[in-house]
Amino acid sequence: MTGGPGLRVLAVDDVAPALEELRTMLTESPGVAAVAVAGEPITALRLLQAGPIDAVFLDISMPAMNGMELASLLARMTDPPAVVFVTAYEEHAAAAYGIGAVDYLLKPVRPERLAAALTRVRRFSAAAAAGPDAAPAPPIDALAALPVELAGSTRFVRRDDVRFVEAQGDYVRLHTPTGAHLVRIPISRLEQHWQAAGYVRVHRSYLLAVHAVRELRSDLGGGLLAHTDLGDVPVSRRHARDLREHLLEAARRGAFDQPNRQLR
Repeated sequence: MTGGPGLRVLAVDDVAPALEELRTMLTESPGVAAVAVAGEPITALRLLQAGPIDAVFLDISMPAMNGMELASLLARMTDPPAVVFVTAYEEHAAAAYGIGAVDYLLKPVRPERLAAALTRVRRFSAAAAAGPDAAPAPPIDALAALPVELAGSTRFVRRDDVRFVEAQGDYVRLHTPTGAHLVRIPISRLEQHWQAAGYVRVHRSYLLAVHAVRELRSDLGGGLLAHTDLGDVPVSRRHARDLREHLLEAARRGAFDQPNRQLR
């Protein structure tokens, strides 16, 4: 790697064509000073020990040691680099953010997504350089959009558009004005990432956007329903009081017109 201003990055992938494509994209990205490459995790660790690296762009599926295991090792470093996963598998996104990744890119990587990931890396590096006494950087908005496979292509569903989420085993169905979209992620994990944006658990099988609730209704059996423009969502007795408190707080803050305003 060469010195100079800008980011020093390491790309790790055991598939040579994919590694070369990522290296080229990173090299051509504004603000990147140097790019090193490794075809497997052990070489990556040696490069990390040889000199400072600001960010590691890391594949997940690799022999001997996978990307998740390598990222867990990097997190234990005294001065860890930012980690960006680059993978063909969207189902690992929640786990990746859970171990501190700053972004999660799906292959084939689009230039605009790579640029956004590099912006997040710069924020991470600036916060690390400022030290523990500096004001904390704004938290990364994990899973603000989820990848959905449609007819062989990948599109992203924005959290803002999701009225409610329905659990279906290890998958969830995201209900939006453009349709219902199936994504492989447990509802409990999605709840962890979305609760600060105003999504609350109202039933063991449902996560609800507070800002989407138009009124509360009683069903024929005396149960509670939260009415949205996409239909009614059942509210269990144990969650009813909590939902009412969230609705009152949202009304007080005017959050019904601001979908991602924090309610907690």
